[in-house]
Amino acid sequence: MFELTRRNHNKPVLNPFAELEEMERQFFSHPFASFFETGMMDAFKTDIRDEGDKYELEADLPGFDKKDIKIDINDNVLRIKAERHSEHEDKDKKGKYLTCERSYGMYSREFDLSGVKADEIKAKYDNGVLKLTLPKKQQTLPEVKHLEIE
Repeated sequence: MFELTRRNHNKPVLNPFAELEEMERQFFSHPFASFFETGMMDAFKTDIRDEGDKYELEADLPGFDKKDIKIDINDNVLRIKAERHSEHEDKDKKGKYLTCERSYGMYSREFDLSGVKADEIKAKYDNGVLKLTLPKKQQTLPEVKHLEIE
């Protein structure tokens, strides 16, 4: 005979292959795009707008402290690095965590500054978004010289 018990059909089923399936889905939906360029886990999303006399770069870095974000310029390359340390490794060694899904580690992106005045870049970090103002260099046309024929 059947028992009349309530069953929770919305209960998630443990899938030991979930991470592998997600990696496969990412790979085949964007083959060879950012998967091999930066490694799926070490990049963050950015938007860059051309505002005429400057570029505006916005990078999503939620959950980072301002002190954990480093911006370096070297040989016309702008590098943004952000590092987040694992709280559950440092503060809680007794195994109180049931699930740890937040990612930790170093995230990095590089951008070409060949058309930018590197000494005039301004940076601001607010509500998890890093905003950079990158003033453009004035484009100089090549100088035309006239030679007299002797």
